[in-house]
Amino acid sequence: MMPTDLLAAIEQKTIKAGVIGLGYVGLPLAMSMSRAGFTVLGFDIDPDKKIQIETHKSYIDAVSDAVLAREQAEGRFSATDDFGRLGECDVIAICVPTPLTRHRDPDLSYVENTCRAIAARLRPGQLIVLESTTYPGTTEEVMKPILEATGLTAGQDFFLGYSPEREDPGNRDFDTSSIPKVVAGDGAAASALMQAFYGAVVKTIVPVSGTRTAEAVKLTENVFRAVNIALVNELKLVYDAMGIDVWDVINAAKTKPFGYMPFYPGPGLGGHCIPIDPFYLTWKSREFEQPTRFIELAGEINTAMPRYVVDRLAEALDRRLGRALSRSKVLILGLAYKKNVPDIRESPSLRLMELILERGSEVLYHDPFIAEIPRTREYGHLKGRRSVELTPRCLDEVDAVIIATDHDQVDYAAVAQHARLIIDTRNVFSRQGLPADKVVKA
Repeated sequence: MMPTDLLAAIEQKTIKAGVIGLGYVGLPLAMSMSRAGFTVLGFDIDPDKKIQIETHKSYIDAVSDAVLAREQAEGRFSATDDFGRLGECDVIAICVPTPLTRHRDPDLSYVENTCRAIAARLRPGQLIVLESTTYPGTTEEVMKPILEATGLTAGQDFFLGYSPEREDPGNRDFDTSSIPKVVAGDGAAASALMQAFYGAVVKTIVPVSGTRTAEAVKLTENVFRAVNIALVNELKLVYDAMGIDVWDVINAAKTKPFGYMPFYPGPGLGGHCIPIDPFYLTWKSREFEQPTRFIELAGEINTAMPRYVVDRLAEALDRRLGRALSRSKVLILGLAYKKNVPDIRESPSLRLMELILERGSEVLYHDPFIAEIPRTREYGHLKGRRSVELTPRCLDEVDAVIIATDHDQVDYAAVAQHARLIIDTRNVFSRQGLPADKVVKA
């Protein structure tokens, strides 16, 4: 299929689209493609996801059971763990993880293995798109050589594109189809295909000059957030030493109608983007002998926040209750990395739990969205711990409560009444006007 044929098929919506990786990015994207009128085949190595999808049980908050059932019933969406079917797809979007190694270097093994799986079934006329966040150059330097090893040529036999995902779990104001989508192709033909396909899936597309630019866009968005969060985290430490409440400062500063944008401190960074993406840029910058001092300093500050919270906890236990942390029982409220979502990826709460355990303390957690800690790459030793019920008895039995994630479903009035000591990393008690005599902000 030549580009004109693929372009016409996209416009007529007669193509089949494939989405590899049916997680927080891939499943909502597949639903947006399906709702736009395309036939979509979802791929995932996890057979449990296929089973849940076929029984109309969504494991992603942004996709309801009803939507999942409707798209399947109308024949527009199906899921498989059979990668041999990749050849059926005219457009393939790759939505796989791009984590860091223990040395904070990019781990592109998921992208590379996925490209090898595609290469084994690659045929002329396909458009292959990477959506995973990565460093500038990945599409051209990593994907293209793997796919061209088949003897097919990018831009002539098949086409390459990059479009960074912009998912925000828990955000009810925007979904995949309403978030403006940056698109780029490797060459003019690929660019035209990218604009045609994604222009049919989302409300607004933002074409850019090339895949490197598109890759840099996503990194820039998350570096911006990481650096600004690090700034307010550092200001938290400085103002605390001065006896000034950083939350009061931010609330007053944000009344200025220009020249200021509020960011808020916390117990550390979590999620699949902000704690990871900046390090992709710092790694790539070494190739060009360009320092990234600002980004690296922000990373140091943000990764140090859980230890700061635990130090504040130990100090407060000693001064207020006359107890050592090693002889205390601590309850962490909120395991998810952000409020009102069941997502623990890179959550600072896991690091808090690990640090408290290292200090010899007993630690429990409560999270209305996470009943049990699953296996994670960094915290496999915490797997299987279960959320405790937040009862007056539970609160009475612990020495301190850490507010790590400010879920709306938590009864903070009960916490204020029954807890002996509260370490509030989210300013919950001030925001809700609750008694603060037991509260230490951290």
